[in-house]
Amino acid sequence: MQPKDEAELAQIIAARNAPVWIAGGGTCGSVPEGVERLDTAGLSGITLYEPGALTLVAKAGTPLFEIEAALDAEGQRLAFEPWDARRLMGAGGAPTIGGVVAMNASGPRRIAVGAMRDFMLGVRFVDGMGQVLKNGGRVMKNVTGYDLVKLMTGSRGALGVLTEVSLKVLPRPEAAGTVLIDGLSDPDAVRAMSAALTSPYEVTGAAHMPQGPGGTPLTLIRVEGFETQVTYRTGALQALLAEFPHVRVETDPDVTAALWAGVRDAAPFHAREGDVWRISCKPSDGPDLGARAQAQGLLYDWGGGLIWALVPSGTDLRARLGAYDGHATRVRGGGDGIPNLQPEPPALAALTEGLRAKFDPKGLFNPGLMA
Repeated sequence: MQPKDEAELAQIIAARNAPVWIAGGGTCGSVPEGVERLDTAGLSGITLYEPGALTLVAKAGTPLFEIEAALDAEGQRLAFEPWDARRLMGAGGAPTIGGVVAMNASGPRRIAVGAMRDFMLGVRFVDGMGQVLKNGGRVMKNVTGYDLVKLMTGSRGALGVLTEVSLKVLPRPEAAGTVLIDGLSDPDAVRAMSAALTSPYEVTGAAHMPQGPGGTPLTLIRVEGFETQVTYRTGALQALLAEFPHVRVETDPDVTAALWAGVRDAAPFHAREGDVWRISCKPSDGPDLGARAQAQGLLYDWGGGLIWALVPSGTDLRARLGAYDGHATRVRGGGDGIPNLQPEPPALAALTEGLRAKFDPKGLFNPGLMA
């Protein structure tokens, strides 16, 4: 089913008693058997864009490329760098802004500017009783009462169907450069990234590929800004990291963009068999967890605080990792009894169930997704 507007969507949900699977651009795989697909493609279009106020409002089904094109024409961007799951998931379609919000999809720049949720200003959504709810507005610090904006961001469609989102956008920098270091071990790479991130040189990306292009480990540290600033800061970082061998600087915009798109979208695991997990942890724990994972492939982002891991299908990665300060989410794979989301402690699980009972009392939305 594909409602043409918010009012029709509210009517459908109010009359509905059977579960639905909320689908935006169809980029994250198939709909579970026996569950009807609820397509938000009819809720599309940018409804307000004020470049001078750094504010954009769009319906939830708006394709991400339309938003990025509109921003690019004004020299602006979505600074949180949303990742594109299509090639990793082997899916088609086009990502939508509602899907980005529902997944809190944030890329390498999160370490510098914050996550997707930090750019949210307001939401409109339909809850499980067919009520249209709204929260927030079009400026920062405009939320009173319960912060439903933050609650809906990252909720994976389990609490309601997003219909419209309001976002803060930022100017696009003039230039970008990447300091590259070849051949580092995982512990040395995390040490180099930590040194760069704690420097005064405003790093906006820090990642490590144990199997980089050509099979050689590659560590990447990005800076952005005016061209003169990028030149100075990449040079300063090169000097700061002089203890590590094979340090070089890449400033070609196409090469730099391609490198970071590969990190953002977990390109090393495209078209490779197996389950893909995301491990969130303290950066200092990253190398040890990477070793414990016994993975077929690893990719470190966020200075080592995010680890992408490729393992054989059906691997219980949490059992391999053991106890640590963080959590692991399977983003590709399933159907084997292993929960894709990190099981919650009892107290937190009770809060989650309470929220779902409040916003979706009929149990309509995305059945089994949060299990």
